[in-house]
Amino acid sequence: MIPAIFMGMMSGTSLDGVDGVAAQIEPSGQLRVLAHSFVPFAPAFRDLLMQLNESGPDELHRAALAGNGISRHYAQVAHDLLAQTQLTPSDVTALGAHGQTVRHRPLEFDGDPAMQQAAVGYTIQLINPSLLAELTGMDVVCDFRNRDLSAGGQGAPLVPAFHHGVFGQSDTTVAVLNIGGIANLSVLHPDGSVLGWDCGPGNALMDYWCSIHTGASFDHKGAWSATGIVNPDLLATLMAEPFLQRLPPKSTGRDLFNPAWLKTRLPIDGYRAQDIQATLTEFTAMACAHDIQHQAPLARELIVCGGGALNEQLMRRLAHHLPGLQVTNSQVRGLPPLQVEAAAFAWLAFKTVRRETSSLPSVTGARGARVLGAIYPR
Repeated sequence: MIPAIFMGMMSGTSLDGVDGVAAQIEPSGQLRVLAHSFVPFAPAFRDLLMQLNESGPDELHRAALAGNGISRHYAQVAHDLLAQTQLTPSDVTALGAHGQTVRHRPLEFDGDPAMQQAAVGYTIQLINPSLLAELTGMDVVCDFRNRDLSAGGQGAPLVPAFHHGVFGQSDTTVAVLNIGGIANLSVLHPDGSVLGWDCGPGNALMDYWCSIHTGASFDHKGAWSATGIVNPDLLATLMAEPFLQRLPPKSTGRDLFNPAWLKTRLPIDGYRAQDIQATLTEFTAMACAHDIQHQAPLARELIVCGGGALNEQLMRRLAHHLPGLQVTNSQVRGLPPLQVEAAAFAWLAFKTVRRETSSLPSVTGARGARVLGAIYPR
C-alpha cells in the first residue's frame, strides 16, 4: 500500500505558538516527517489564552473567538507546509489538530457516589474544526481527549503510544520526557508495555518568571537560570506539592502549576530574581528525575523532547540527577524536539481515520482502549 500524507498540529501549554508537520505514514504506522512549520502567537493573543485558563468576565464569548483564532493559526501552518512540500490539500488524508488546552480537570466534580456514578470531569481544547476544514480544504481530526475521559480515563497524556512506536527498543527500557508547559513522561518497556503520566511543571513556571523579570518569553538555553543560585528552602516548598507524590495515572496543567500557585510559595523578601529562576529550573528537573528514578528504575536512556530539550541548563540538571542514564535530545533519535508532539497528532489522526484505538489504559486509567478523535470532513 502507498504511504498516506497526514498533517499534525500542536499548540501546547507553553502558549508560544503552533508547531505543525506534514508526515508520510506507512500502513504499519512508521512515520517520516516531510516538513515542519511554526507560527508564533502575538503577545495579545497569548495573553488572551493565558486569561482563559481561569474564570473571567464573558469567557464563553472570548473562548469562542479564541477558538476561531487558534484555527486561523493552524490554517496558516497548514498552508506553509503545503508550500514547503508542493502538496495540495487533496494530497493530505487528514489534519490532526490538538487545539489549545485551557482547562484540564479529569475525573472531578460531577460524580454521584449514591448513584454509583463516577465523575468524568472535563478537558477543554479551544478550536473551531469546521472553520479549520473550510480554511484548509482538508479533513480535520480533533477532540482527541474526551473519549478517554468518558471511558474513565485522564485523557492525558496521549503521546506515549506514539513514543513507543518511534523510540521504543526491543532490548532495553527507554524513558521519553516531553517538556512543554507541563512535563510528561513515557516509559517504554522492551516487551511492548507502556506507562505514561504528567510528572509536574515543565516550562510554565520558568517562562512566567522569566517574562515578568526580563521581558523575554522564555529563558534562552537556560542562560539566565545558570547565573542564579538555588534556594533550598523554596525548592523544598515546591517539591512538597501533593501532586508530585501521587502515583500514576495522573495528569495536570496550568489549572495547578500557574502564577497563583507559585506566588503563595515564594519567599516574602530577600531574594534575587535569577535565584528564583534557578530554583524553578531545579524544581522541574527534580520533579521529573524523581519519577524516573522511582517509576522507571530499569530505564537506561532518557530521550528529551519539547521546548525544554533546548534549555541547556535544564538538560544539565537532569543529567546531574540521573547519573545512571544517558540523557539525550530526541534529535539524536531522528526527530527534532519541536516536531515530536506535532508528529504525534499526525499519527493520532492516522489511527482515527483507520478506526484503530490509540489510547492506552495503562497510561490514562480508562476502562479500555478507545478510538480517539472526531472527523470534520473537508
